[in-house]
Amino acid sequence: MSAMKAKDKVRLDALRNIKKYFIEAKTAPGNNDELSDGEALKILAKLSKQSRESAALFREKGREELASEELAQAEVIESYLPKALTEEEIMAQVKQLVAQLGATSMKDMGKVMGAASKQMAGRADGRIISEIVKKLLAE
Repeated sequence: MSAMKAKDKVRLDALRNIKKYFIEAKTAPGNNDELSDGEALKILAKLSKQSRESAALFREKGREELASEELAQAEVIESYLPKALTEEEIMAQVKQLVAQLGATSMKDMGKVMGAASKQMAGRADGRIISEIVKKLLAE
């Protein structure tokens, strides 16, 4: 409501986009009109990533005004996400999971990735988690 009163177009657009995706997720078959915090964080992370990728594409095409708007929306979305984990924090959590799950080889990658992705949802990029899991299991 405050974004509407302040006529903050960027914030208002970002919030409307978030609301749209939350409603779609809640009404998807099997969700019983509910949205868990973990699912909400995944949606926010996805929207933030999409905005940043769109901004990069707009910059490549010389459309700086559109890139700036996408980056501003990404910042609004990210303000609702928990602080992202550093690579060191991700490494520590993955090491702990590997020990808990008794993972010893690359055969266990799927098991570790599933647990790590669930544990760090919205706080770490899946690509970085994957790289760290591969590195640890290859040792």
